[in-house]
Formats: sequence, C-alpha cells, structure tokens
Amino acid sequence: MNNPMDYITTPKVENVRMLDRYNIRKPSLGNLFLTTTHLMFFDSENKKETWILHMHIGSVEKLPLSTAGSPLQLRCKTFRSVTFVLPRERDCHEIFTALQQLSQPVHMEDLYCFNYLSSSETMPKSTGWDTFDMQLEFKRINVPNDQWSLTLLNKEYDLCDTYPRNLYVPQSASSNILLGSSQFRSKGRLPVLTYLNHNKAALCRCSQPLSGFSARCLEDEQMLNCILRTNPNSSYMYVVDTRPRINAMANKAAGKGYENENFYENIKFYFLGIENIHVMRASQSKLLETCELKSPSMNNFLSGLESSGWLKHIKSIMDTSWFIARALDDGVSVVVHCSDGWDRTAQVCSLSSLMLDPYYRTIKGYQALIEKDWLAFGHKFSERIGHVAGDPKEISPVFTQFIDCTWQLMCQQPAAFEFNEQFLFTLHDNVSSCQYGTFIGNCEKDRIDLRLSERTFSLWNYMTNHQNEYINPLYSPESCSRVLIPNLAPQTIRFWRDMYCRFENDVHPREPLGDLLLATCDHSSSLEDHIKLLQKRITALKQQLADDGAEKRKSFVSPDTVVDNKYLYEQEVEIKEDVKSPNYEGKDLVKVTSHPLSASYENGLNNLASADQLSEEVKSVALDWKTLRNIEECSCSTPFDHFSRKYHCWKCGDVFCTRCIDKNAALPGHLSQREVPVCRPCYREVLRSNSVESP
Repeated sequence: MNNPMDYITTPKVENVRMLDRYNIRKPSLGNLFLTTTHLMFFDSENKKETWILHMHIGSVEKLPLSTAGSPLQLRCKTFRSVTFVLPRERDCHEIFTALQQLSQPVHMEDLYCFNYLSSSETMPKSTGWDTFDMQLEFKRINVPNDQWSLTLLNKEYDLCDTYPRNLYVPQSASSNILLGSSQFRSKGRLPVLTYLNHNKAALCRCSQPLSGFSARCLEDEQMLNCILRTNPNSSYMYVVDTRPRINAMANKAAGKGYENENFYENIKFYFLGIENIHVMRASQSKLLETCELKSPSMNNFLSGLESSGWLKHIKSIMDTSWFIARALDDGVSVVVHCSDGWDRTAQVCSLSSLMLDPYYRTIKGYQALIEKDWLAFGHKFSERIGHVAGDPKEISPVFTQFIDCTWQLMCQQPAAFEFNEQFLFTLHDNVSSCQYGTFIGNCEKDRIDLRLSERTFSLWNYMTNHQNEYINPLYSPESCSRVLIPNLAPQTIRFWRDMYCRFENDVHPREPLGDLLLATCDHSSSLEDHIKLLQKRITALKQQLADDGAEKRKSFVSPDTVVDNKYLYEQEVEIKEDVKSPNYEGKDLVKVTSHPLSASYENGLNNLASADQLSEEVKSVALDWKTLRNIEECSCSTPFDHFSRKYHCWKCGDVFCTRCIDKNAALPGHLSQREVPVCRPCYREVLRSNSVESP
C-alpha cells in the first residue's frame, strides 16, 4: 500500500488563475492546495471555493504555455471541466504528476474508501451493508415457489464467480442441466431468474452461448425449456439478444455468438441493437466535447449533440427495456443476454423491472434494484468507471446511461417516483468517488474478498441519513398505474443539461424548482408535526380543566365560594419560610392542605408548569422559514452557486450550506420526535435544553 504523501512535492501554489469559459475576461485568482484526497482552489476575494476529489478526476492534461502561465486542464467523471493557470511551469508539472498518481491508484487497497473517516456520521462502518438481502428481495416477488427454487451450487462461487451466491433456477432443472448450461455460456453465466412478474412471466439473464458456427449443448437447450415451462400462461418465450445482429455474428468467429433457432423449441429470438461499450465511450466523449464548446452557436450545439449519437443510444436502451417489460406484462417469459451479460443486460433488466414494479420506483426499491441487477450480478464497476489504473478501453458509461434512462422516465411521469434528481446525482457521483465501498470491485465475490463491509462505509447508510434531501414532493403512487408506460417518440428523449452541464455558471436557474418544492414540503411537514403536538396539548388542557371542575364538585364547596388564589399563594410562601425555621411544626401546612380549594390550587400550579413547557415547545420550531431566493452566501461566508444546495434549519428557519447544517436533533415542538436538520448553534441550544430537563 502506497503513501499518498509521497506523491505530493508541491502542496500549495499561489496566484493561480481558474478559468471560466463563460467569463474568460475575469478569471478567479487564488491559491491552489493539493492534499492526499482533494485538489482545492480558494479565491478569497470572491469567497469562492472549488473542491475536486482526486478519484473524480478522469484525465489531467498540460496545455501549451501561454503568456499568463502554464495551463493545467482537468476533466472529471462528474462532468466538471476546469482549467488552472499556474505561474511557473515547474509547479504545473509537479501538480500534474501528482494528480496522475493520486487519481489513478495502482492497487485497490489504495482507494479512498479504505482511508475515509466519516466526520458527521455517527453510525459504525457496518451500518448499511445489510440494507439489501437477496433472499428477502426474491421473497417479496414470491420466490421460491412451486416453479422456482434456490440452488446452492454457487455457494462458494464454483459455478460462476461473477454471479451472486444465491441463484434462483427452475425447480425442474437438475444439477447436470445447470452445470452443462453454465459450461456452454460465456464466463459460466447460465440463465437464472432476476425478476418474476405477478402473472408468472419470468425475466432471466445470462451471457452469450459458446455456439461458434455449429456447436450445441443439450443441457442449455433443456435449461431454456425448463424456464419456458415455469410459465403456464404462455406456450412460447422470447430470447432477447441486446446486441446488433452483425456484432453477434462476428462473435461466432471467436467460438461464441448466439443461439441456433433450430435447436431451441417454442422460443422466438430478437436482436435489439444496443451498441457495445466502445461505441458508448466514444459517444459520451463527443457529447462532452459539445458541452465544452467555447461559444457554441445553436447550430454547432445541435449538430454536435446529433453527431455524438448519445440520445439515439439512450432511446435504443429504453426501446429494448420497454419491449421486455411489455412482453412480461403480456405474460410471456424473456431470457436476456448481450456478450458477457454484465453491461447491456444489466441496463435492460433493471429498466424493464423499473417499468413493471412500483416498488423499484421508491428510494429503497431503487437501491435494491441496483444491488440485485448491477452489484450482485456482476457489473464490472471498477473496470467500467476506472477506479484503479488499467485498460482505458474497459471504461464505459454503462451505469451513467442507466441513470440517464431513469431520469427520462422521471421527466415523463414525475408522480411515479419517490426520489428526485438529486438522488440520481448522489448515486452517479459516488460510483466514481470511491468514498464508500458500495461500488468497489467487479462482482459480489470481489467485495467479500476485500472485506468491504468491515473496512469501509456504505453509501446506503449515508443516503439513509440524508433521505429527506431525496424526496420527490410530486410523488403520488396512487395516481399512477402499476406499469409505467414510456413515451419513446424521438422528440421526447431529452438532453440532460443538469447532469452534463451541471458545473457551468449562468446556464441554470439560481434556485432549481425541485429545491424550492422540497423546501416547501419540509416546511409544511414541520408545521404539521408542530400542529399535532399543539392539538395534543390543547386536548390535555381541556381534560385537565374538566378534571378540576369534577374535583371542585367533590369538595362540596358552594358555587358562591370565591377562590382566593392570592390568599393561598401567600399562605404557601409563608409556609416555605417557616419550613426553614428550626421551630417549624407543620401546623400551617395542615391548615392549607386541608383547605377545600387546595387541590384546585395545586392543579393550577401544574397547569402553569404545562404553560411554561408549551412555551418552550413553541419556541423550538421555526414558524417562518427564510426564502431561498436572493441568498448569495451562508453565514460562514461560503457563497452559494447553482450547484451548491441550500438547507433550512428547522429550529431557527435560517438558510445554511451543507457544512453548517451537518447535525440532526429532535425538537420539543414536534410530536413525532424525529430528528431533523438543525444548524450548529441551534443544535447546541437543544443539547443544553435537554440537559436542563434531565434530572
């Protein structure tokens, strides 16, 4: 394991210019700092901070020398592109060399997640790793059952080391059939169940067969026949090859290929034309070049977007996913594969399940979908994202396309999804950040071998603690049909500006509509919780008054009797003074406590105490929240821009940045006593209040 400090020879460079392509004439001037985890730029005059995580850096390039200095261009996996101009070429070269080493570790053990120490999360590292359970997820869709069972052949990953330990296969498939089919499929990835629709139509996934030009396998043919027989509602099923037919035919020369229709009965075969990882990588590269044009005209931007083919690829993935979802909804089982079954297969299996099952459109459900179809079934995250130094040809935006397709569906039917756009950003960015161990490795076995659940934090734990940030205020599942039917007309497929141009100034609204809606919902939620508490207090007070009246009637006091609270109060004060005297005998206490109105007076004191408590409860909740509009900086002087989130303190109602509102506390004015976001001064005040109330 290498020490990152060994790569840093120049930790600070002064008088560095950060170029903004939308404001070239007024670049930011500040200091550049290099640490073991981040590259940081501070512009003290404009109170501007730019933090770039090393693991987010996709490429570092030294540009030709200019009169202003030596330019260094960084392109990030989060689609940030930034250029720093350093005064001295030597400093630029040293920063360049260090960033190359720090952004591309050689060994998995050098990744950020193994050294990351959470500063704000109080839960242990193990929390969040048990969020998903494969057996519980399949139990949710009524598996195992009469047709499908759990096989233990892969318990030690002997059958297929890139598959999960728990595999669900047809009840009628013998061990010989499973072994034979595994040997006939690329990487041993035999057909197994990934989703069972409520009408018994099954979605299975696998890799391409090792058929070559004429090879066949009886066990593999029997395996597909077993899958067909699990569905009594259809006499045939589909095998969907997600590749273009010409690509599949080319693989025959390497001894692979596709199924021979003559050998498989009652099966219909389809090629649906999603391009391979190399085409997708080139497409994204052209897309980002278009987004980085210096001063694009409308024609340049649209022609660049069209020539990249990005939206065409997004549509082809969604077309294939909808074909599969529609078949399953019609009661026809589907077996899906591409080449090795861990890229395009993961995309379309997860998206078709998303279209069919409302559970996957919730926060927990979407996480379960990723755990199942991407993590457990062996999408090669570390290779596709480039977590460590390796073959650059293995890098491809497969998961980015899945996130993009999800966003397309969200735009068409926003009420169908519990989560918002920020949820997708958090997922996308943390796949490449390596801050959490969730997406490290290429398969389930890799993560077990690396002992990630013991040595790293889980992203799901972080997202659970910040779940209120990801709630879609428009979510209304009862208003949506169970099956999400997408509109796949070409004009409905949109360029996701907020993802690919996220870090560009002056192209976004100051306050995104989603943030305004979420703040409004949070404020309403706080007030509703507060109202419930007040209603409870009013009900209790009414009951207390009724009890006082009953007590008064029991004391047989005449209705004409005047309650002299002043007299009772003076008597109590006198008694308290007498108690301090050594000659006190307790006579006056008997006199007062035996007074027929003493019980009413005591209840009155209790009510006064309740009134004080109620006052504290009312003060603990902000009735008015400051508007997000026109707030340019936090109280800590951190400026707000279009991609920095603004947070409300639920106690004082002020607006803060993410660093100043990293605490949660239960407010006395909320009936639910759930923990809500509060600023640091309010957090300390709540702690002091709790310590005073505690005996």
